[in-house]
Amino acid sequence: MLTSLMTVGYDSASAGVLALFSGVYSIICLALLVLSIVAFWRIFTKAGEPGWASIVPFYNIYVLYKIAFGNGWYFLTLLIPLANAVFGIMLYFKLAKAFGHGPGFGFGLLFLNPIFILILAFDSSEYVGA
Repeated sequence: MLTSLMTVGYDSASAGVLALFSGVYSIICLALLVLSIVAFWRIFTKAGEPGWASIVPFYNIYVLYKIAFGNGWYFLTLLIPLANAVFGIMLYFKLAKAFGHGPGFGFGLLFLNPIFILILAFDSSEYVGA
């Protein structure tokens, strides 16, 4: 049985390379997750909301909609087919407007989300309200 696996090309070297790539990928994903949490923590505190809300599932979406729309209950539109896509796109433009940015920044949030979320978190813009 072992010899048949060796003839297919499975050996310890390829398993080691696969383990290395998996480990590096996991570390990169973990770093991006931590960076995302820090960015949303800063955005929430800029808007006067508690930063810890960024790490609580579902509540963080409620708070994000509260920041962008002024009413957090709009997050329930995510349960309605097609309306969830419309409100999801509107969220980025409303979020940009809530921090004093224009539609161009909204398109940046829509298409280059990780970069523009970091810009929103660490730039000097202030929350002006929904």
